[in-house]
Amino acid sequence: MPVGPAIVSIFFFSCIVVIWGGMILARHKERMTMIEKGLKAEDIKGLYERDLRRYNPRRALMWGIVFTAVGLAALVGIALTNWYHLEEGAVIGLMALFGGLGLILFYMIAGKKGDQ
Repeated sequence: MPVGPAIVSIFFFSCIVVIWGGMILARHKERMTMIEKGLKAEDIKGLYERDLRRYNPRRALMWGIVFTAVGLAALVGIALTNWYHLEEGAVIGLMALFGGLGLILFYMIAGKKGDQ
């Protein structure tokens, strides 16, 4: 029976537990500090609530460009794999490349709109 996969699985889940526990501990310490400084419960509650009424069209534009670029990369990668018999990993690489190019395109567009 191979021991390697068992060790990797134990290590993986241990890392998840440590990260999750650290996040809970950090949140607890932050709240205790707020209480020590005399903030009221309403003030603390207000810090953690998100304003869902605010709509940011730039965020929608960013995700639209990124998902379109990743979808286009998947189509191009599958076509190249079928035509030129490339490795399957080429599709994943193209998706990462096109996603990054989509983000660059978004920041160029957002920068031009921010100047107006």
